[in-house]
Amino acid sequence: MYKYKIYLEYDGTNYHGWQTQKNARSVQDTLIKAAENFTGASVKVQGAGRTDAGVHALEQVAHLESPKKVHPETLRMGINDNLPASINVLKVENAPALFHARHHALSRSYLYLISRRRTAFGKRHVWWVKDKLDCGKMKQALDVFQGFHDFASFADKRMDKDASTQVDIEGIWLKEFDHLIAVRISGSHFLWKMVRRIVGVTVEVGRGNFTRHDVEKMLNSYSEIPARFTAPPSGLFLEKVLYERDKLPPIKTPICLF
Repeated sequence: MYKYKIYLEYDGTNYHGWQTQKNARSVQDTLIKAAENFTGASVKVQGAGRTDAGVHALEQVAHLESPKKVHPETLRMGINDNLPASINVLKVENAPALFHARHHALSRSYLYLISRRRTAFGKRHVWWVKDKLDCGKMKQALDVFQGFHDFASFADKRMDKDASTQVDIEGIWLKEFDHLIAVRISGSHFLWKMVRRIVGVTVEVGRGNFTRHDVEKMLNSYSEIPARFTAPPSGLFLEKVLYERDKLPPIKTPICLF
């Protein structure tokens, strides 16, 4: 079997997440079918991480195993020719036989985009918050999440009961771009709906409905409050998957959207 490392971007609006599911359209399944149509052989694809229904990716990473040897650039172009416009393979590299997209990833970063105004072009890729937001207070609230914590209050109840809810948040930032607010969260891994609930609670701080102290209480003792303020999936992007020697680039908004 030949193994390839694939970098891809996608608009997740019309997909039921990354992972293959019965009776639902997924990015993973669409990628597999495109690769099989091009190579004429059965392939296996594993992603570096899952994304929920409606969530996008600026740079998802996956590995592809195929019984056929193909030049990486030829494979990239061939797969893209068989993909819908909402998914695009950015780059393909030959990968070592033992490489695993998920197991070898050291950390991941997510980007969440909040729009201060109604937008005709970015509607599917932002959360439009009509209320005035205090970004200073939002930054103070985000600082609470920095470091190693138990994020049980910010995880969906339907996740595996045996799974740990402890996560190391390596960095969390808020940056303003004119009418856009970008929140970047980088960590070892993320729990189901965790990022969207962090953002949702932080927006409530910006609205003046919660304080930093309220956020600390939700984080330090189990609370069901964050679930009620889960931000919509439209504004969330898997920004980058980091491996050995990788570094996060400066925060920027996806230029193609605005």
